[in-house]
Amino acid sequence: MNSQKTDQERLGRTLRDDVLHGNIWQSLRLDFRELKDFYIDDEKKARLEQMGWIKRTLYLFWWYIKILLLRLSPARRVMLVIGMFFIITSGNIQWQSGAMRTNPETYLLGGAIIVFVLMLELKDKLLARSELEAGRSVQYALMPPKRPKISDWDIWLHSEPANDVGGDLVDYIQLDGNRHALVLGDVAGKGLRAALLMAKLQATVRALIPGYVSLPELMSRINGIFIRDSLRSIFASLVYIELNTQDQNIRMVNAGHMPLLKVRNNSYAVEQVGRPSPAVGIVADASYEEAAIEIDKGDMLIAYSDGITDARNEYGVFFGEGRLEKIIKENAHLPSDQIGQQLLKEIEWFRADARIYDDISMIIMKKT
Repeated sequence: MNSQKTDQERLGRTLRDDVLHGNIWQSLRLDFRELKDFYIDDEKKARLEQMGWIKRTLYLFWWYIKILLLRLSPARRVMLVIGMFFIITSGNIQWQSGAMRTNPETYLLGGAIIVFVLMLELKDKLLARSELEAGRSVQYALMPPKRPKISDWDIWLHSEPANDVGGDLVDYIQLDGNRHALVLGDVAGKGLRAALLMAKLQATVRALIPGYVSLPELMSRINGIFIRDSLRSIFASLVYIELNTQDQNIRMVNAGHMPLLKVRNNSYAVEQVGRPSPAVGIVADASYEEAAIEIDKGDMLIAYSDGITDARNEYGVFFGEGRLEKIIKENAHLPSDQIGQQLLKEIEWFRADARIYDDISMIIMKKT
């Protein structure tokens, strides 16, 4: 009895908190928008725009019901149809012995069937969520320290998945006492498939780095293994950066990624460096070019994933390179971690109620 009372009290407090502090209407609005974005393709959206609001609502409702039924397993699909049938027909009016009567008992039966189907779907979701959380724990374990300690350098690393697990790669490897490698990659797509391929790519990079002196040769080897072991039509962009604490130059090779941003200390001017070669996984015999970037004291180098520039607000406007460069210039005097945190705050403010569309990753390096 005490256990039942405790559960009831906890449920009551939870519902009360949901009503008072749960931002219910805002959450429902976001849920409806995400539901539409996930299930309704561009062709159907264009058709909806030509309809009045009543017709549009009816069409949306019917499409949602049809998609729901098609996505369920056969047994659950039949159960849901039966439950909906009982609820719809339970309000039928019948005349018995000269009096008007309804069949309210079928409401309960239909509702119970629908709740049972929902419980089965929730069970599947919770099982999948537990597996994703385990995968996320593994990803976090594979992440390098956010502030690797390198003499004369202030470096900050960050990776944030759009979903439970992500397809971005951010890594740091100390090669010897003076040489250090930083890697940023982006596997096409997101979610579990991209996360698994990202883990494979990270393992490949870590295994091959110690044995190569030529960076183009290293990238060619990574490309060959990725093509051999990956799925068809899957590719990844990859930036490999190598710095030597006794040298003013940074060696790098860019496989299909956006150019890096370099900020000069004396002018705060932002320039793009590191022309990209083909992405990993597209062409088996792709050739790659090594680039040397001269870094002076106070200069900054930034590698980032397209999840930053492709972040969108609720109106579909992209964050863009212009905003990114403006924020970097305005905060270039700060330490690398503060620059990164400020950038994340600006993206969150810009995005507002819109959902995250892609993983966000970055490497910020300042020569001290």
